[in-house]
Amino acid sequence: MPSAFKKALNSGKFIVTCEVAPAKGTNLEKMSHHIELLKDKVDAMNVTDHQSSVMRYPSLGGALLVKELGGEPILQMTCRDRNRLALQADLLFASSRGINNVLCLTGDSVMLGDHKEAKGVFDLDSSQLVAAIRKLERGKDMAGNELDGGVNFCAGAIVTPEAKPLEPQLIKFEKKIEAGAEFIQTQAVYDLDNFKKFMDYAKQFPVKILAGIILLTSAPMARFMNKNVAGVFVPPDLIDEMAAAPKGGALNKGIEIAGRMIRKIKEENICDGVHIMAIGKEEKVVDIMAEAGLL
Repeated sequence: MPSAFKKALNSGKFIVTCEVAPAKGTNLEKMSHHIELLKDKVDAMNVTDHQSSVMRYPSLGGALLVKELGGEPILQMTCRDRNRLALQADLLFASSRGINNVLCLTGDSVMLGDHKEAKGVFDLDSSQLVAAIRKLERGKDMAGNELDGGVNFCAGAIVTPEAKPLEPQLIKFEKKIEAGAEFIQTQAVYDLDNFKKFMDYAKQFPVKILAGIILLTSAPMARFMNKNVAGVFVPPDLIDEMAAAPKGGALNKGIEIAGRMIRKIKEENICDGVHIMAIGKEEKVVDIMAEAGLL
C-alpha cells in the first residue's frame, strides 16, 4: 500500500516537508515537541542521519518516534556509515515497522564531523542505494537471494541546483532517477531565477522536485554558508537584507525571506513543493509556513 507521503506526491498538491533533528543523546523531549508541533502541518518529516557527520540518536529510531506520535516519517539513510548488509537490514526493519519513505544519501565526509577518527564506509552511493531498494521490492537482496516477505518504499534522493559546475550534478540527477528515485529534495536554493533554469531541464523527468529552503538566521550565517557549504549561494541582496534587519530582528527577517520564496515558488508553479530546513529552530517552520500563506 502506498505511503501517505507517496499519495500526497501523486495528488498534485503543493508538497511541504521539513526536517527534525535527532538528539545528541537519549533525551527526546525536544524532538517529540517538534514532531507534535509539525505532524499535522507538513506532509512528511525527514529524520536526519548523523547530519554533517555528527553522531546523534539514529535516524531509524527518530523515524519510529515520528510514526509513534502520528506523523509521516521520511527515513534518511547515508551510505557513509554502513555497508550493503547493514543498509539492507535497516530497510527491512523500517519496512516491517511501517516506515515506507526513504531519502537516499551518499553522506558527508567524516572530516566535517565530531568523530574525525571514524572510517567512512561508502560501500554504495545514493544511486546504488535507490537501486538496491527497487531490487528488494522485487523480492531479492543485492546478492540475488530470495526474500521471505517483501518491502514497499517511496524512495528519493537529493540534487544541488546551485553547484558549479552544474553538469556533474545533472549526471548524478539522471542516474538517481534511472535507479528509481520518485522524489528529489534539493540543497538550499536562494536564487530562484537560477533555480528556474534548473527546473526547465528537470521537468522533462518523471520525478517530483521539492526546493530546499534553509532558514537564514543572520547575515554572518549567510556569508559562512557561501564560504563553507558547497553548492549553496546566498545572493548579495539577500545578505544585505539580513544585515539591514533591526537589532534582534534578523531571525524574523529570515522567516520573512523564506516565506516570500516559498510563496513565489508556489504561485509561479516552479516545482512540486518545498523542503524546509530550519536547522536547530524547527519550531519556526510553522512561522515560515504562515508567512508563505500555507496555513
